[in-house]
Amino acid sequence: MAPKNKFTKEEMIAAAMRVVRGGGVGALTAKTLADALGTSTQPIFTAFGSMDAVRQAVYTAAVRVYDGYTDAGLREDIPFFGVGMQYIRFAREEPELYRLLFLTQDAEFGAMHAMAHLQEAVRPTLMRIYRLTAAEADRYFRDLWLVVHSLSTLIVTGDCPYSDREIGQMLMGFSVSLCKSIKEIPGFAAGDFDRDAAFRALIEQ
Repeated sequence: MAPKNKFTKEEMIAAAMRVVRGGGVGALTAKTLADALGTSTQPIFTAFGSMDAVRQAVYTAAVRVYDGYTDAGLREDIPFFGVGMQYIRFAREEPELYRLLFLTQDAEFGAMHAMAHLQEAVRPTLMRIYRLTAAEADRYFRDLWLVVHSLSTLIVTGDCPYSDREIGQMLMGFSVSLCKSIKEIPGFAAGDFDRDAAFRALIEQ
């Protein structure tokens, strides 16, 4: 009879998450995980069968961590602003998990999947608070989320010089601009507005 594994799968996943947080998913090998556990590689393969299975478990755990941030954002008084700031907070506090979920080629979850999920979650409050149609709310959220994702990626890559306070001010400015454009420029939300006329009207003010 094979000896009983002294580590549970949950303990191994927690150790694997520590490895990834410290050095990225590329640092996760059977040896680094075994070192983190203080054991040989045998218990790992006994429990998971392969390192691919370990990486899949880590990916699932990373999604759960991210979901905790978005759930906190959705509980804010203004959910669509809350999820944006929580997305940025996730990038600041969990940069390697952000890389794994949103900056890894062929990631199962992916940035656009995350956007679509959040868009659906915040659409009702956008429609209610800003008095937008569903299509207008989706255009507003998509454009603002792309700014949030860009800023978050700059944070993770070490190229963002802005504080959360400054980012909040930027997002508020984009929010006002988008809402004003959607409400005051016919066809803006659908993308078929008269661009020349819109800019001419702004210049002549």
